[in-house]
Amino acid sequence: RVTLLELMMVKVSEKNPVDSEEINVFMRHADFLAGCFQEKCEAVLKLTSAADAEDEEALVTIRLLDVLCEMTSNNGQLEHLQALPGLLETAIDTLRLTHLAGKQAVNIFTATHAMTGQEEISHPAVGFKSHLIRLIGNLCYKNKENQDKV
Repeated sequence: RVTLLELMMVKVSEKNPVDSEEINVFMRHADFLAGCFQEKCEAVLKLTSAADAEDEEALVTIRLLDVLCEMTSNNGQLEHLQALPGLLETAIDTLRLTHLAGKQAVNIFTATHAMTGQEEISHPAVGFKSHLIRLIGNLCYKNKENQDKV
């Protein structure tokens, strides 16, 4: 699943113009991916315990967030994703939960807390909070209703 999401990420981030049929396919995929993210977003919180450091559901959720961030960076899909019910609320709630989880244990969600000395950052959850903030920002971009919710 992670590999499939990485392939989708490459396709979504391409700068080539797309026709209306591809846009419709992207919209259906966006609906599906947003729904999956909303269902599985709390799986990432399991990564705070060392025992679940390689949890597959959490890794899939991290990739889902990456793809959604990329999709909301594209104006063609942005308005559609901004209108999805619950996506913004889920992102905000997940951000709150990851922030609290980071305060209660070792904060694996931000790069500043994950670095010790010159060691390379290798934990898959590093940057998760910044990607959530990016998604929230993208969903609020030029959308007064979403801005008011935040």
